[in-house]
Amino acid sequence: MVSTRYDLNAIYVIVAREFIKFVRERGRLISTLARPLLWLFLVGGGISRMVSPDIGIPYMQFIFPGIIGMTILFSSIFSSISIICDKEFGFMKEMLVAPVSRFSIVIGKALSGTVVSTIQALIIVLLFPVIGLKLGIMQIMFILCISIILSFCLSALGILIATFYENLESFSVIMNFIVMPMFFLSGAMYPVKLLPHILSFLTKINPLTYGIDALKYMIFPEKKLLTHDFPLSLDIAVIVIASAVFVSIAAMVFERRK
Repeated sequence: MVSTRYDLNAIYVIVAREFIKFVRERGRLISTLARPLLWLFLVGGGISRMVSPDIGIPYMQFIFPGIIGMTILFSSIFSSISIICDKEFGFMKEMLVAPVSRFSIVIGKALSGTVVSTIQALIIVLLFPVIGLKLGIMQIMFILCISIILSFCLSALGILIATFYENLESFSVIMNFIVMPMFFLSGAMYPVKLLPHILSFLTKINPLTYGIDALKYMIFPEKKLLTHDFPLSLDIAVIVIASAVFVSIAAMVFERRK
């Protein structure tokens, strides 16, 4: 019982600490939001004039779920940079010697990334009138729910990767090598069904693919046969299972590398 209380306190402290850092670092919020906005209005606007997708909706509306996914991906993955910083400045040692489980540390870090990523995703979602979309309150709530579980999944993945690195330079290189392929192989910019077979296989092992597909289901419920690649139940199941796997492995790695 005491151990459980300490674990819950540790999770709360980690989440509160990361949220306070996020609020104080306004430049981080602006830079994180600038990337998806550029992709939506510059890249999406340019490509929409060159292609005419057979999906029954304008191209900028089609990539809108992908842009939300991009916001979550970059924010969630790069939130794990705090682990590297904590290692370099000694805060991680203080957490590891505390009477709390490694599992609670991973959960706390994942939840902190989830909170920050979801806030940023919600800001992008609220731009829907600008591109001509009509979303109801319930749709926005469901989009928010999908964003939360996807943010947790990707935050846990970032934490898992961060446990293997000790400095920001090597971590940044590997993250750029992982993040952009994950985005392009997620169905964000084009339907998965149009990809070659080898690339289609890679999209199916990419958790972001299922998150974006679930977002498409919420944003375009009336066009699910044209915009969706998987059943909604499969999307959610894959995200939840992947989250559990990433958290479990990260906790074990923390224990071994303590």
